[in-house]
Amino acid sequence: MSKDRHKNENEPKPKVKRLRLPSHNENDSVGYGRPPRAHQFKPGHSGNPRGRPKGKKNEATMLDELLFQRIPVRQGGRDLRMTVIEAIFRRLAEDSLKGNIKAAGFLFNRLSAISSDQPQQTELMDDDHAVLQAYLNEYLSKEGSQ
Repeated sequence: MSKDRHKNENEPKPKVKRLRLPSHNENDSVGYGRPPRAHQFKPGHSGNPRGRPKGKKNEATMLDELLFQRIPVRQGGRDLRMTVIEAIFRRLAEDSLKGNIKAAGFLFNRLSAISSDQPQQTELMDDDHAVLQAYLNEYLSKEGSQ
């Protein structure tokens, strides 16, 4: 009896052909990103009904509005209007002049970051040399005629 059992296990199982019902429409295929029609969102209904409310601001928008709004500032006996970020930089400059090393360090770091972003021209181009040479020749010719 044990031999019969081994015999059945080694034999390949007969393949069963599965019957599939024909689809009514080729667009009704189901798979990843294609749920069955009965479970798809109905027209006009969202999959996230309580999603982000209209007019809700993200962090960048709120920070931009906050830092660039104009506020009244009293400076040297005068009332001025400036942006919040400008007032903060002015305060940092005042504090650094009073000896606050951290404020001075912050300002210098910002300055170096800004200046490193801008390309700095160290050598004159050929066109620049030609313009300067033409100007020099014209200047010297006027100087010599006087």
